[in-house]
Amino acid sequence: MDWLNTISRMFFDLDAMVEVLPQLLGVGLLNTLIISIAATILGVVMGMVVAVMGISRSKWLRIPARIYTDLFRGLPAILTILLIGQGFARLSQSVFGPSPYPLGIIALSLIASAYIGEIFRAGIQSVDKGQGEACRALGMSYSKSMALVVVPQGIRRVLPALVNQFIAIVKDSSLVYFLGLLVSERELFRVGQDAAVLSGNLSPLVMAGIFYLIITVPLTHLVNYFDNKFRTGRRRPTAPTSGLKEVKELDAASPLITGSNT
Repeated sequence: MDWLNTISRMFFDLDAMVEVLPQLLGVGLLNTLIISIAATILGVVMGMVVAVMGISRSKWLRIPARIYTDLFRGLPAILTILLIGQGFARLSQSVFGPSPYPLGIIALSLIASAYIGEIFRAGIQSVDKGQGEACRALGMSYSKSMALVVVPQGIRRVLPALVNQFIAIVKDSSLVYFLGLLVSERELFRVGQDAAVLSGNLSPLVMAGIFYLIITVPLTHLVNYFDNKFRTGRRRPTAPTSGLKEVKELDAASPLITGSNT
């Protein structure tokens, strides 16, 4: 069973896991959440703009939105991160300082906005056209009906897909380490990788993977729960009713009906 002991020492060394745990909690987890949440917020704002442009009646808005979506959905995430992080490094230094942290967030938000824009567009277009026609019949303008009626309904329908996109951003945040983050800005993967290199053991990387699972697995089940809720709606169970009451009412009314006929 030497192979079993080798695997245990290489991947499940408790001492190495416990040693890296404070850095994963205090540095890695915090930065992963900051990167993911910031990129998601920017991606939602930009994605809504892309979605509105994509369903616009003007081709001057639709075509750029389509090109933007195809571009950032078609490129690999790591390529986009490197192009943004290295291509704008000099500009970033004059604005944000030597840290590539903001450029990583911007790159992830550009990727996320392309996917979120498609999610919003699909949700908005899934709303029945009668909703917009009813708004116009009430005298509402196109923009007002979209902002107050159509878009809110579309967003509600795509909430599970948005949470799925956040999960994808959490996992893609591990690619930001290619930009060379500062020690205090390392995310989960970079902390685990550095500890694995120093210790010559992969257990710190396994521990980092456990943290990713702690974030993503509950969110995945939460998505499934809300998805089922939105699909089935709120159904209140009602007790079965007997037909005996209706039969008694008919029996009571039958003499009156017979007497009126005679």
